[in-house]
Amino acid sequence: MSGLQDKVVIVTGGARGLGAAAAARMARDGAKIVVTDLLEEPGTKTAAEVGGLFVRHDVTDREGWRAVTEAALGAYGRIDGLVNNAGIASNSLIENESPEYFEKVLKINLFGVFLGLQAVIEPMKAAGGGSIVNISSAAGLTALPLTSGYGASKWGVRGLTKIAATELGRHRIRVNSVHPGMTYTPMTAEHATQGEGGFPLAALGRVGVPEEIGEAVSFLISDAAAYVTGAELAVDGGWTAGEVVMMAQAAG
Repeated sequence: MSGLQDKVVIVTGGARGLGAAAAARMARDGAKIVVTDLLEEPGTKTAAEVGGLFVRHDVTDREGWRAVTEAALGAYGRIDGLVNNAGIASNSLIENESPEYFEKVLKINLFGVFLGLQAVIEPMKAAGGGSIVNISSAAGLTALPLTSGYGASKWGVRGLTKIAATELGRHRIRVNSVHPGMTYTPMTAEHATQGEGGFPLAALGRVGVPEEIGEAVSFLISDAAAYVTGAELAVDGGWTAGEVVMMAQAAG
């Protein structure tokens, strides 16, 4: 991937799953990675594997964001990219979702992204620009049952991304969202079946793998996407083309 050599990129929730895959892809493309997560052991391992830096980090804590940016600037002198990936899921009907858990999901998945945006704007201005990728979801493109807190947060991430793109473009800071479909990660393992035919709701008939999301993230962070901002990139095997898929299946 062109346009990533020596760029300094922060990846939240980078210990495993989508975050780790994105970190690995960008590192192979020449980026310097700052992995952040609450999971210290796997986070430290991932950072070592990508030749980067690990910072223990709660994305809902403003002071924690300050510590991350200071660590990145102290180690590498600049910040060029941010992947807002940290998040948690929800899996219950609205009537059964506790207000406390709904609030927790919104705080991590949406408020954490807001704090991340705020934290990197000034360092990116100082660097002459940058690129931010917010990980939303297929649940941020269409209404999926049993995702009340998660879906609401991911729709929020989608909207916040577009607002940030319009505000920050004049500073040469690009902001885009990636919308993974069902992807096999530690968070989805109990619901996802790997292999061909494992996910018939998607046009491609299977769940994704983290590396496929990592490719999309790496592209958007890189200068190869220099004229892309405010975009929504669905990496979902055609899942959000759902009505078309179901009609095609019904037609045989």
